[in-house]
Amino acid sequence: MARKLKTFVTHLGFFELAVAAPSMKAALDAWGMTHNAFHRGVAWETDDPQITAATNAKPGTVLRRAVGTSGPFAENAQLPKDFPLPAAYRKPKRAPVKPRKAPAQKPQADTTKDRAAIISFAKAKARRDRERKKEEEERRREADKRQRARDKALSRLEHAAQQHQEALARIEAEREKLDQREKAEKARWAGQRKKLEDLRDRAGD
Repeated sequence: MARKLKTFVTHLGFFELAVAAPSMKAALDAWGMTHNAFHRGVAWETDDPQITAATNAKPGTVLRRAVGTSGPFAENAQLPKDFPLPAAYRKPKRAPVKPRKAPAQKPQADTTKDRAAIISFAKAKARRDRERKKEEEERRREADKRQRARDKALSRLEHAAQQHQEALARIEAEREKLDQREKAEKARWAGQRKKLEDLRDRAGD
């Protein structure tokens, strides 16, 4: 038997979030939270008629409103222009939990409205899953694109470095040849100079 939807509320950033879901786990999934906000006391179930009416009209869709305001929850709510940005948020006071009565032994039949709400929630969840999958694929494509660009840049760097090393090797080889030529030239000049000096000395005698 499908469970009836409940309305859950939390706050994230400058907004309060509300959603109609069959369980706390489903609400956390709708909000995209990986931690249990209910255990931390920053998420709770509400029976506020204004909030439940808005969420039940769009089961599974996350509605929001600015923190500290009392306006209606909406799917595309925006911060008011004169909204003061608080440095921190106070933990909302939770109403005392009333003890629940033991469920009746006779199972309660699902109404058409309940079934429609569950179906609507499932459709909203499927839409969120498709959107998340699309975003993940886009991130993978961007990551692959950046990786290809890095690989191309690295390849060009390695090629340029190799050309640089080859140029240095050619310069070094030319330097060795010049050193040998310089050495040979010094030896030639030393021999020629000695002969010329000998001729000079003999001519002086």
